[in-house]
Amino acid sequence: MAITSRTPDISGERQSGQDVRTQNVVACQAVANIVKSSLGPVGLDKMLVDDIGDVTITNDGATILKMLEVEHPAAKVLVELAELQDREVGDGTTSVVIIAAELLKRANDLVRNKIHPTSIISGYRLAMREACKYVDEKLAVKVEKLGKDSLVNCAKTSMSSKLIGGDSDFFANLVVEAVQTVKMTNGRGEVKYPIKGINILKAHGKSARDSYLLKGYALNTGRAAQGMPMRVAPARIACLDFNLQKAKMQMGVQVLVTDPRELEKIRQREADMTKERIDKLLKAGANVVLTTKGIDDMALKYFVEAGAIAVRRVRKEDLRHVAKATGATVVSTFADMEGEETFDSSLLGYADEVVEERIADDDVIMIKGTKTTSAVSLILRGANDFMLDEMDRALHDALCIVKRTLESNTVVAGGGAVEAALSVYLENLATTLGSREQLAIAEFAESFLIIPKVLAVNAAKDATELVAKLRAYHHTAQTKADKKHLSRCSLTMPSTYGCSMGLDLGKGTVRNNLEAGVIEPAMSKVKIIQFATEAAITILRIDDMIKLVKDESQNEE
Repeated sequence: MAITSRTPDISGERQSGQDVRTQNVVACQAVANIVKSSLGPVGLDKMLVDDIGDVTITNDGATILKMLEVEHPAAKVLVELAELQDREVGDGTTSVVIIAAELLKRANDLVRNKIHPTSIISGYRLAMREACKYVDEKLAVKVEKLGKDSLVNCAKTSMSSKLIGGDSDFFANLVVEAVQTVKMTNGRGEVKYPIKGINILKAHGKSARDSYLLKGYALNTGRAAQGMPMRVAPARIACLDFNLQKAKMQMGVQVLVTDPRELEKIRQREADMTKERIDKLLKAGANVVLTTKGIDDMALKYFVEAGAIAVRRVRKEDLRHVAKATGATVVSTFADMEGEETFDSSLLGYADEVVEERIADDDVIMIKGTKTTSAVSLILRGANDFMLDEMDRALHDALCIVKRTLESNTVVAGGGAVEAALSVYLENLATTLGSREQLAIAEFAESFLIIPKVLAVNAAKDATELVAKLRAYHHTAQTKADKKHLSRCSLTMPSTYGCSMGLDLGKGTVRNNLEAGVIEPAMSKVKIIQFATEAAITILRIDDMIKLVKDESQNEE
């Protein structure tokens, strides 16, 4: 029985039982409904206006949810879920939220039908394990079998729903080239693709197709003074995280001066201290100095005289990436153990050259031929800020997807193929179980169909008919795979891959998406299943909510 009460011992409201569960499910449905219409190659964009009037136009699930101020605690779980998916995989944020909300809705219906939440949770866990196993064993295809194009196709699939979907051929090649450039092998012999080494610079003007790839790491700032050289080669780079301005007395330090001439000496000493620091840098062999803080105008002349490039106000994130790529150490103080100020040449990083180039109307410092890892920069062109920001988000997703594909080496068919296959498989599995988890697994199987349904609805196609067709193909493939009755399925793919039939949303038909090149990394799907189930279980376990009221009497004291 649902109770809402105010207990005299607790200064707050307590809700328990079915009420809380329904409230949580409704809140999660509301969040999912916001992102639902942005799923798929014909998904629509959202315009978000924040409290100070800044506008964001996007259809990236994680970005939309991050910008919403969600009050409800259960709905917050879904927002965190989207962020987790974004961090772990980089794409699939909308799908994971939609599946989690659907799982919850169906679980709530089961609880209403007098099935205990514990049984549902154990059923969901079992279904999750089986689904992940099925994806890995039956649906995943090794990348080598599909050839080099598979990377480009993965990137195109990821971009299809984004603003740059129309130019996906052009951008997919850019993305694949960028990811392959930053390839490196770590100490254990594993091949890694640190996509943080890909810097994305946004420059106004021209069209999106004028975007290009630059070999080298680009910093969005120019030289600190015009007298400095435009190019330094070979470059020895010092990365600093402190001010190169006149040393000021610390707060609270008082100096009593009796003779006014002493004041001039103090001023002179303050200027000399900065000069000594710069001398130490130059003596160590630095000819490029990057600092996150400021450099005094007085101090710039020393760099000009030495023929070195100095750059001030570099973003900390950029500085870290430059340090990693060039083998430099970020120095936050010159002080050593003895209290003296020293700077050793071993702290410097190396690059073939550092040049200042002009991109659009901005000066950009390019660091080329870095020592440890190769760095590249994607220069994006576009009409306005909204477009550039959305292109940036779309490319981030595509970069992550290509990285995951290269590292895991397995892909699955997209366009609702995996969801339909899992739905049919788990439904058959549920009927073989004699335990009470059977109903939960059947509902879990049904929940997956939400993805092909939403894809079809967003494409203005008949969802009921398309999903029915899709299930028929997969059912045939799974029940008759051993008898080689793959007449409805693609005959070119081995039967072990089951059926790769998915939706073709342009024509409103069902096709083999593996051949059509609509593919995504298997890891992305597995993570979506795991994260969505975990989130649904977390919210399903809640059957009591106590809202505490602020105690006014304490504030008055």
